[in-house]
Amino acid sequence: MLYGNDGRNKVYKRDGERYAQCCIEEKVSYGGGSWTVWGGISADGKTELAFVSGPRLPALNCHRYVEECLEPHVMPYAHFIGNGFIFMHDNARAHTAGVVRDYLNEVDISIMEWPARSPDMNPIEHLWDELKRRIRARDPAPETLSQLQDAIQEEWDNIPQHVIVTLIRSMKNRMEAVIRARGGNTSY
Repeated sequence: MLYGNDGRNKVYKRDGERYAQCCIEEKVSYGGGSWTVWGGISADGKTELAFVSGPRLPALNCHRYVEECLEPHVMPYAHFIGNGFIFMHDNARAHTAGVVRDYLNEVDISIMEWPARSPDMNPIEHLWDELKRRIRARDPAPETLSQLQDAIQEEWDNIPQHVIVTLIRSMKNRMEAVIRARGGNTSY
Protein backbone atom coordinates (compact mmCIF):
# COMPACT_ATOMS: atom_id res chain seq x y z
CA MET A 1 0.00 0.00 0.00
CA LEU A 2 1.39 3.37 -0.95
CA TYR A 3 0.43 5.15 2.28
CA GLY A 4 -0.34 2.29 4.64
CA ASN A 5 0.06 2.22 8.37
CA ASP A 6 -1.24 0.25 11.31
CA GLY A 7 -3.83 2.93 12.11
CA ARG A 8 -2.16 3.97 15.34
CA ASN A 9 -0.63 7.41 15.57
CA LYS A 10 0.23 9.18 18.78
CA VAL A 11 -0.54 12.84 18.93
CA TYR A 12 0.59 15.00 21.81
CA LYS A 13 -1.54 18.11 22.13
CA ARG A 14 -2.29 20.84 24.60
CA ASP A 15 -5.73 21.69 25.97
CA GLY A 16 -7.86 23.26 23.27
CA GLU A 17 -5.85 21.78 20.37
CA ARG A 18 -8.11 18.79 19.71
CA TYR A 19 -9.15 20.02 16.25
CA ALA A 20 -6.09 22.14 15.48
CA GLN A 21 -4.74 21.44 11.98
CA CYS A 22 -1.31 20.55 13.40
CA CYS A 23 -2.90 17.66 15.33
CA ILE A 24 -4.82 16.14 12.41
CA GLU A 25 -3.38 13.76 9.85
CA GLU A 26 -4.85 13.84 6.37
CA LYS A 27 -5.93 10.45 5.05
CA VAL A 28 -5.60 9.30 1.46
CA SER A 29 -8.48 7.13 0.27
CA TYR A 30 -7.59 3.45 0.08
CA GLY A 31 -4.05 4.20 1.23
CA GLY A 32 -3.27 5.81 -2.12
CA GLY A 33 -3.54 2.48 -3.95
CA SER A 34 -1.60 -0.73 -3.72
CA TRP A 35 -0.02 -3.64 -5.56
CA THR A 36 -0.55 -7.33 -4.93
CA VAL A 37 2.45 -9.40 -5.88
CA TRP A 38 3.22 -13.08 -6.20
CA GLY A 39 6.63 -14.69 -5.89
CA GLY A 40 8.12 -18.05 -5.13
CA ILE A 41 11.15 -19.10 -3.11
CA SER A 42 13.28 -22.17 -2.52
CA ALA A 43 16.62 -22.88 -0.92
CA ASP A 44 18.12 -22.55 -4.41
CA GLY A 45 16.67 -19.19 -5.42
CA LYS A 46 13.55 -17.19 -6.04
CA THR A 47 11.22 -16.67 -8.96
CA GLU A 48 10.62 -13.45 -10.77
CA LEU A 49 8.04 -11.29 -9.08
CA ALA A 50 4.59 -11.10 -10.66
CA PHE A 51 2.39 -8.04 -10.12
CA VAL A 52 -1.05 -9.67 -10.03
CA SER A 53 -3.39 -6.87 -8.99
CA GLY A 54 -3.20 -3.15 -8.65
CA PRO A 55 -4.07 -0.11 -10.75
CA ARG A 56 -6.01 -1.22 -13.82
CA LEU A 57 -5.55 -4.90 -12.88
CA PRO A 58 -8.48 -6.95 -11.57
CA ALA A 59 -8.31 -9.03 -8.40
CA LEU A 60 -6.53 -12.35 -8.71
CA ASN A 61 -8.83 -15.28 -9.54
CA CYS A 62 -8.10 -18.95 -10.21
CA HIS A 63 -7.75 -18.48 -14.00
CA ARG A 64 -5.33 -15.57 -13.65
CA TYR A 65 -3.43 -17.52 -10.97
CA VAL A 66 -2.84 -20.37 -13.43
CA GLU A 67 -2.07 -18.09 -16.39
CA GLU A 68 0.03 -15.42 -14.66
CA CYS A 69 1.71 -17.28 -11.79
CA LEU A 70 1.75 -21.04 -12.25
CA GLU A 71 2.40 -21.34 -16.00
CA PRO A 72 5.08 -18.67 -16.40
CA HIS A 73 6.79 -18.96 -13.00
CA VAL A 74 6.10 -22.24 -11.19
CA MET A 75 6.39 -24.57 -14.16
CA PRO A 76 9.88 -23.42 -15.24
CA TYR A 77 10.97 -23.28 -11.61
CA ALA A 78 9.69 -26.80 -10.89
CA HIS A 79 11.75 -28.10 -13.80
CA PHE A 80 14.77 -26.15 -12.49
CA ILE A 81 14.42 -27.80 -9.05
CA GLY A 82 13.76 -31.25 -10.52
CA ASN A 83 12.45 -34.43 -8.87
CA GLY A 84 10.99 -34.01 -5.42
CA PHE A 85 9.59 -30.54 -6.12
CA ILE A 86 6.66 -29.86 -3.79
CA PHE A 87 4.70 -26.67 -4.35
CA MET A 88 3.53 -24.81 -1.26
CA HIS A 89 0.80 -22.23 -1.47
CA ASP A 90 -1.84 -21.31 1.07
CA ASN A 91 -5.59 -21.87 1.23
CA ALA A 92 -6.52 -18.67 -0.61
CA ARG A 93 -9.58 -19.20 -2.82
CA ALA A 94 -7.64 -18.60 -6.02
CA HIS A 95 -5.13 -21.29 -4.95
CA THR A 96 -7.60 -24.00 -3.93
CA ALA A 97 -10.09 -23.74 -6.79
CA GLY A 98 -10.82 -26.86 -8.82
CA VAL A 99 -9.32 -25.21 -11.91
CA VAL A 100 -6.01 -24.85 -10.08
CA ARG A 101 -6.06 -28.37 -8.61
CA ASP A 102 -6.85 -29.80 -12.06
CA TYR A 103 -4.03 -27.82 -13.66
CA LEU A 104 -1.48 -28.90 -11.04
CA ASN A 105 -2.55 -32.54 -11.42
CA GLU A 106 -2.33 -32.25 -15.20
CA VAL A 107 1.24 -30.93 -15.09
CA ASP A 108 2.19 -33.37 -12.30
CA ILE A 109 3.05 -30.82 -9.63
CA SER A 110 2.73 -32.10 -6.05
CA ILE A 111 1.40 -29.62 -3.53
CA MET A 112 1.77 -29.42 0.21
CA GLU A 113 -1.65 -29.80 1.76
CA TRP A 114 -2.58 -27.39 4.54
CA PRO A 115 -5.40 -28.03 7.00
CA ALA A 116 -8.42 -25.80 6.36
CA ARG A 117 -7.85 -23.91 9.61
CA SER A 118 -4.18 -23.64 10.35
CA PRO A 119 -1.67 -20.94 11.14
CA ASP A 120 0.05 -19.68 7.99
CA MET A 121 3.47 -21.20 8.45
CA ASN A 122 4.64 -20.63 4.89
CA PRO A 123 8.12 -19.09 5.16
CA ILE A 124 7.37 -16.69 2.31
CA GLU A 125 5.06 -14.77 4.67
CA HIS A 126 8.15 -13.71 6.62
CA LEU A 127 9.81 -12.74 3.36
CA TRP A 128 6.83 -10.50 2.51
CA ASP A 129 7.31 -8.84 5.92
CA GLU A 130 10.99 -8.30 5.12
CA LEU A 131 10.06 -6.81 1.74
CA LYS A 132 7.59 -4.40 3.41
CA ARG A 133 10.22 -3.34 5.99
CA ARG A 134 12.72 -2.62 3.23
CA ILE A 135 10.21 -0.51 1.31
CA ARG A 136 9.15 1.44 4.42
CA ALA A 137 12.82 2.15 5.15
CA ARG A 138 13.46 3.72 1.74
CA ASP A 139 14.45 7.36 1.75
CA PRO A 140 12.81 8.96 -0.07
CA ALA A 141 9.67 6.88 0.21
CA PRO A 142 7.78 6.02 -2.99
CA GLU A 143 5.19 8.72 -3.76
CA THR A 144 3.40 7.17 -6.73
CA LEU A 145 2.19 3.68 -7.56
CA SER A 146 4.76 3.49 -10.34
CA GLN A 147 7.54 4.33 -7.86
CA LEU A 148 6.09 1.78 -5.43
CA GLN A 149 6.15 -0.90 -8.13
CA ASP A 150 9.78 -0.08 -8.93
CA ALA A 151 10.68 -0.15 -5.22
CA ILE A 152 8.97 -3.52 -4.71
CA GLN A 153 10.84 -5.01 -7.66
CA GLU A 154 14.19 -3.55 -6.61
CA GLU A 155 13.87 -4.69 -3.00
CA TRP A 156 12.74 -8.19 -4.07
CA ASP A 157 15.81 -8.45 -6.29
CA ASN A 158 18.06 -7.26 -3.43
CA ILE A 159 16.92 -9.75 -0.77
CA PRO A 160 19.93 -12.01 -0.24
CA GLN A 161 19.50 -15.74 -0.74
CA HIS A 162 20.83 -16.49 2.75
CA VAL A 163 17.73 -14.77 4.21
CA ILE A 164 15.51 -17.18 2.24
CA VAL A 165 17.59 -20.21 3.21
CA THR A 166 17.34 -19.25 6.89
CA LEU A 167 13.54 -19.01 6.61
CA ILE A 168 13.28 -22.38 4.86
CA ARG A 169 15.59 -24.10 7.34
CA SER A 170 13.35 -22.88 10.16
CA MET A 171 10.44 -24.99 8.83
CA LYS A 172 11.22 -27.97 11.08
CA ASN A 173 11.11 -25.72 14.15
CA ARG A 174 7.94 -24.02 12.89
CA MET A 175 6.13 -27.31 12.43
CA GLU A 176 7.28 -28.61 15.82
CA ALA A 177 5.97 -25.40 17.42
CA VAL A 178 2.58 -25.88 15.71
CA ILE A 179 2.43 -29.47 16.95
CA ARG A 180 3.34 -28.40 20.52
CA ALA A 181 0.65 -25.70 20.34
CA ARG A 182 -1.82 -28.26 18.93
CA GLY A 183 -2.45 -26.07 15.92
CA GLY A 184 -2.68 -22.89 17.97
CA ASN A 185 -0.62 -19.73 17.87
CA THR A 186 3.17 -19.92 17.93
CA SER A 187 5.98 -17.39 18.16
CA TYR A 188 6.44 -17.68 14.40
